[in-house]
Amino acid sequence: MPECSSRRRVRGVAAALTALSFLGAALTGCTGGSSATTKGAARPQSPPPSPVRVWDVSPASIAAVGDSITRGFDACSVFADCPEVSWATGTDDGFDSLAVRLLGAAKAPSHSWNHAVSGARMAQLPEQMVLAAEEKPDLVTVMIGANDACRDSVRLMTPVADFRASFEASMRQLRGAAPKAQVYVSSVPDLKRLWSTGRGNPLGKQIWKLGICRSMLGDADDMGTAAVARRDAVQERVVAYNEVLRDVCGKDLRCRYDGGAVFDYRFTGEQLSPWDWFHPGRDGQARLAEIAYRNVTAAGPPA
Repeated sequence: MPECSSRRRVRGVAAALTALSFLGAALTGCTGGSSATTKGAARPQSPPPSPVRVWDVSPASIAAVGDSITRGFDACSVFADCPEVSWATGTDDGFDSLAVRLLGAAKAPSHSWNHAVSGARMAQLPEQMVLAAEEKPDLVTVMIGANDACRDSVRLMTPVADFRASFEASMRQLRGAAPKAQVYVSSVPDLKRLWSTGRGNPLGKQIWKLGICRSMLGDADDMGTAAVARRDAVQERVVAYNEVLRDVCGKDLRCRYDGGAVFDYRFTGEQLSPWDWFHPGRDGQARLAEIAYRNVTAAGPPA
């Protein structure tokens, strides 16, 4: 009986050792596989290369799109365009527009085109871009959005989503026909600051009553709660428009936004139109040209 028990114990130990041997092999195999997988996962992978932004600081031709500011409205005479002193493409004697600064006075008239339309809103920009693209310009300047905020009431201002959709459509129009054209986008001016500056001129306020930018300029001297809230709403919408311009432009490798330079510029009475005290006058147009030239010729985009 003891001998049988001894044999059974030996067989039991042998079976246990065999099982442990298989388990060890299995564990070794799993560990080896896991280790290989872990090493593979830990292997550093090179990030995809960042897209390279393209910008030529000396374009040889310019097409301008936008609204009344780019048309030089009220800069030379009352209620009339004056593209000769447009900040973008003006060629008047002694006026240093962006085109004159970049191309020279002799070349600017034949190598710059102004397709802006007074009163235009962002919804009209795609058709302007079609015309600009036909010129095959090296550079397209964009300044638009004031009329989207300047409506008869706050309720009628262009919704931000619609503003974005129209600007994106405009960029697609341009890229479809002029894929290598550079785009310089100016921010929408600070309409509230223009109201604050212009309201000190009695003649200007009389002109405002004819219907210029009622959402901001209406009842110019009213400082009641409703009027203040109305102007603040316009201001907020302009800020939102500028954010759209910055965002959409930032996604295009050949587009440069002004970083809010026009919005931040503090126009004085000397730089506003002597007829409506709201649009830039000749001096104001010259300041816009300076801002654009500085940003277009900078080594990198504004911060």
